[in-house]
Amino acid sequence: MQPMIDKFIQLSIMSGGLLPVMAVLLLITLAVIVERAYFFHRVLKSGHAMEHDLQLVEYQNVEKLEKLATHYEGSLQRSIISSALASRGENADTMERHIEEAIMWQLPKIDKHVWVLDTAVTLAPLMGLLGTIVGMVHAFDILGTAGATGSASKMVTGGIAEALVATGAGLFIAIIAVLFLNHFNKRVRLALHQMDLLKVMVINRWYGGGSAHQGVPVRDAHAANVTAISAGRAG
Repeated sequence: MQPMIDKFIQLSIMSGGLLPVMAVLLLITLAVIVERAYFFHRVLKSGHAMEHDLQLVEYQNVEKLEKLATHYEGSLQRSIISSALASRGENADTMERHIEEAIMWQLPKIDKHVWVLDTAVTLAPLMGLLGTIVGMVHAFDILGTAGATGSASKMVTGGIAEALVATGAGLFIAIIAVLFLNHFNKRVRLALHQMDLLKVMVINRWYGGGSAHQGVPVRDAHAANVTAISAGRAG
């Protein structure tokens, strides 16, 4: 254990003290990844369940909408139903504006901390490059002081190799950050699409009527419609 600590201290000195800073950046990046992964898993799972439950609500059945709002207490998407219940607008356009306002208030929660990964993608390689430059300057300074002897050349090549560790560490952090940054950007788009869908579903359940899929999932109603149309044509 002690040799590893001594080696890390040596590498930190060669990088101008940037290697410990990069280690902290890696820990922050991993913490953001874990927190965002749990957040989006919970949000998308709750939204998917709410989509299913809303399909089972009959049109203009306010009582069931109130029960759904109570059932999804604490979820991010609950604000869509609760804002509709609080609005009770004179028309669908008025309610839509109120729901969109509620969604806008939730956007900072969806995009929270993602900027940290974006920063790590750019900052980590730059810090690694800077650490490598500092280490190489230190190595060539040894060569200039000791002269072009065999031992000095070995010290320089060894110093350069140690200095390149900073570049490798920066690229490693950036690769992790960019993979999960793209993953979470996709999750943000899915969450926003899900909230838009829920908004339309709530407005339709409040003001809609006459649809063939009242109280049943859309895909089941569609299959029933196809069967009924086929039977009518056959008759």
